[in-house]
Amino acid sequence: MSTLVLRLAGPLQSWGSESRFVRRTTETAPTKSGIVGLLAAAQGRRRVDEIEDLVGLSLAVRVDQEGQVLRDFHTAHNPKRPQANIPLSNRFYLSDAVFTAYLGGPSALVEGLASAIVDPAFPLALGRRSCVPVPPLLLTISEKEPREMLLDTPLQAGRSQRRSRARTVRCSVQADVQVLPEEASRRRIRDVPLSFNPEDRRYAYREVVETVVDVANPDGRASGGHDPFAALEGLL
Repeated sequence: MSTLVLRLAGPLQSWGSESRFVRRTTETAPTKSGIVGLLAAAQGRRRVDEIEDLVGLSLAVRVDQEGQVLRDFHTAHNPKRPQANIPLSNRFYLSDAVFTAYLGGPSALVEGLASAIVDPAFPLALGRRSCVPVPPLLLTISEKEPREMLLDTPLQAGRSQRRSRARTVRCSVQADVQVLPEEASRRRIRDVPLSFNPEDRRYAYREVVETVVDVANPDGRASGGHDPFAALEGLL
């Protein structure tokens, strides 16, 4: 077994699970359907292709930088039918968020996915097509399990965020139950894609655990120590 470690960062992200129609909300952490879709696009899979092997990957997501929720009042116009009633919608995004995702599975599959992320067949997105990721997307692949990499991967927040925080940072984690079976705090999310086929889209529920981990911050400052960059906080 190997673990694929991704850094999911960009100006905007949107990870919907239950939302449809005119109100498109976002989860506060990347969904399994969104990440599976990103991996499938990297490999050049079509929406009608099988995705069972990708769905079978175990997943954990760490929140390295929370970001802020933004609402977009979305309008549309059809130049061919200017008088047609087109529904208005509210679409929600996460601004300036940074996550690390840990996907565990067979080594051959993980290595193939890593190669595809570096040279993707289709454009990649953080949930919605308009949400473009900021490189680097691929951090590493490891023979360690996802639960170990959750602790071993240094904080991936933005530079100013890292400098303004302590050398050890507590981060929220959302993971498949099999990754952290000892955790008691659990919830169900309908984000397991059974089919991306536009004519037969289907999703199933996933039980996840929610917890926190303490993460090393290589650019952090010692508690109570002098920080020469404090006056520049938020500018870098």
